[in-house]
Amino acid sequence: MKAVLSGLVLLCVHVSAVANDDRTSLEVNEQGAIAEPAPQSYGSVPMPELSAQSVLVLDQETGQPLLAKNPDLQTPIASITKLMTAMLVLDAAQPIDEKITISTADRDTIKGTGSRLAVGSRYTRGQLLHLALIASDNRAAHALGRTYPGGLERFVATMNRTARTLGMNDTVYVEPTGLSSGNRSTALDLARLADHAYQNYPEIRHISATGHYTLGTQRVVVKKKRHKAKVYYRPVAFNNTNRLTRMDGWDIGLSKTGFINEAGHCLVMQAHVAERDVIIVLLDALGNNRRAGDAARIKEWLESGSTLPQPGSFIPASRT
Repeated sequence: MKAVLSGLVLLCVHVSAVANDDRTSLEVNEQGAIAEPAPQSYGSVPMPELSAQSVLVLDQETGQPLLAKNPDLQTPIASITKLMTAMLVLDAAQPIDEKITISTADRDTIKGTGSRLAVGSRYTRGQLLHLALIASDNRAAHALGRTYPGGLERFVATMNRTARTLGMNDTVYVEPTGLSSGNRSTALDLARLADHAYQNYPEIRHISATGHYTLGTQRVVVKKKRHKAKVYYRPVAFNNTNRLTRMDGWDIGLSKTGFINEAGHCLVMQAHVAERDVIIVLLDALGNNRRAGDAARIKEWLESGSTLPQPGSFIPASRT
């Protein structure tokens, strides 16, 4: 953890140093803005071109940033929010088997999205934690925050206080689901969060890296327009919103995706790639396929063997 935090500090220092470098390394365009240096290549493999507008790839052991693109850009983070939500739920140490009833208060009044969790249905806190992290269910996340000791207002205050404690100084939370664009952060801050969750919350590691989750056989009411409601008993299963957790060739230790229009498609992930543990943060990609494609290109680049920067070096990612 200390190595990761040190690496992030070095990255911040480097970004500041680049801004103050002389004209031999930076160019100023006609509008007076500083143009970033051209992407560097190592060996025969060029730097990957990435869709995400903000990117950070961090070596967990050394804290060395391997790849970065706008790492300190603050942007909405959508359901990446649920990583912090899960941490606080576990910190509170409330009974994991306690049943929680989904209420009308848990409905999405921000974006109007639906849920497979019907109002009035009851689930254990552990089930809701799985659904929030794996299926990214917003009612599940809201219910967890709503039933936190002291209620939702105290939960959000604790989210922000915890962010400050972790050094996430460019992060703001306003609710526990990520539906609000007021939840904002940077790739730098989210790398801190992901590393902390990976190092200290084995439950989050296990749950978020699982490709599938099932609630078992459940009572399901199907109501079609102008037809009588029918009751079925059927298995209710969910897939992880990060499809990479179900793909061969990936060794993922922690994962969370996010999407709202304002945030684009986001991904925070810990993975073992090319004999090293890395944190990958992708924010504001143009689509789900682009987000997965970015992750695949980063993996290929790491596995190329051409990604061993000298101590103190900084590798800017290509812009697309």
